[in-house]
Amino acid sequence: MEDTQKQTVVVVDNDPDFLDWAARHLEAEMVHILTTRSPEEALKLFNDHSADLLIAEFNLRPFDGVELLKRIRMSNPNAMVILNGLVHSTNAVIESMRLGAFDVLRRESVNFELRAVAERALQAADQMKAAADRSDSEPIIPPQPTDDLIIGRSPAMQDVYKLIGRVARADAPVLITGESGVGKEVVSNAIHKFSRRAKSEYVAINCAAIPSNLLESELFGHEKGAFTGAVNQRVGRFEQCNGGTLFLDEIGDMPLEVQSKLLRVLQSGEFSRVGGNQTLQSDVRILAATNKRLEEEVENGLFREDLFYRLNVVRIHIPPLRRRVEDVRLLAEYFLQKRTEMGKNRAMQFSKEAVEMLEGYHWPGNVRELENLVQRACVLASGNVLLPGDLPFDQSGGGEDNEGSLLERSAKRFLTSAQASGVSPVELAMQFLVETALRETGSDEKAAELLHLSKAEMLKYMKARTKKREAAGA
Repeated sequence: MEDTQKQTVVVVDNDPDFLDWAARHLEAEMVHILTTRSPEEALKLFNDHSADLLIAEFNLRPFDGVELLKRIRMSNPNAMVILNGLVHSTNAVIESMRLGAFDVLRRESVNFELRAVAERALQAADQMKAAADRSDSEPIIPPQPTDDLIIGRSPAMQDVYKLIGRVARADAPVLITGESGVGKEVVSNAIHKFSRRAKSEYVAINCAAIPSNLLESELFGHEKGAFTGAVNQRVGRFEQCNGGTLFLDEIGDMPLEVQSKLLRVLQSGEFSRVGGNQTLQSDVRILAATNKRLEEEVENGLFREDLFYRLNVVRIHIPPLRRRVEDVRLLAEYFLQKRTEMGKNRAMQFSKEAVEMLEGYHWPGNVRELENLVQRACVLASGNVLLPGDLPFDQSGGGEDNEGSLLERSAKRFLTSAQASGVSPVELAMQFLVETALRETGSDEKAAELLHLSKAEMLKYMKARTKKREAAGA
């Protein structure tokens, strides 16, 4: 076939060895690869060749990969761009996805993920061209945050950041799910901060913390004399948040009668104050969160099915902390630094053994429990270094004795975690070892060699890993 029928991929990276590898790795009959170390030349190559895909490193000079993405998307809102590299800020991931990146890959995962992701991007580029008769898309200019909103670098949290970046571009309702303490409100706040409503009001309501007879008034307001104690007219949260974002935490505990009125707002944007006849309008984006399985609540008649489908337009599931051990140390050190900056304690650090103990714990209370434990450890510690004995697991539901080695205590916690998840401990251990080996080696072949697994055994775990990620994404 002629070259004009080929798809063109531009790869830009500081490392010439990576460029050579990428050119060989992505080589295919119908793909033409162009490489460069310059972001300016990459921009020119992409435009001159009407390229189908750009693969760029984050840390380019004189301007970085995010800026290159922004410039390309300014002229071509449908351009396919994959960013990769060492990402030191979660905001970079969120901002990249918000700007329209097809995907963001961590440098250590590029070896075994790049080709598959590039193939999907090229397929999407073909679909874009087929539907390119009209496009009213406008470039999205993100806010410029100064601090990361969410802490975590695990693959599971990277997926959460990508979803945040995507949903921040629209106004559709988002349902945020996960166990208590995983940080659902933090995710909600991040969606608002990166949305077009960022300069407008953001209000969070805990539906479980407000008595059912007052929740309707809290949301929709009331007229004077609407009920005993209503001595004045009250503006509700929907009026207060007009043009902004309303976060409804613990939505699964909302009374059915209030659910009906919420459904009306989601359908038409209209509502009335309690005791009033006037129909009011409000433009509010709804973000909802729950630690319950709303599907089961619907089946049991405790949650309206029509409201569930209105809220469940996009779902972001936040994995429990025990599923992302890589984030434990990062979070613990963040909470430690936070207390230091607030002037609540002197500069402190964790010992290696303390970090190992934190990473071996199963964290039933998730991130919230970790933050509270760090706070108590700072209060109780006698020195500037936090040792295993300074970690008050006995006060946080951890209940660990001092007998046995660290490995034995970690094994006990691992078995408890496996029992809670309903997964075979051996199977869970192998899943963890495979993930760790892949991160360490960057290659499924080298990971299999490290774990002394045959090709067939490694293929089995890779398929299980893919299936698990697909299920988590659903």
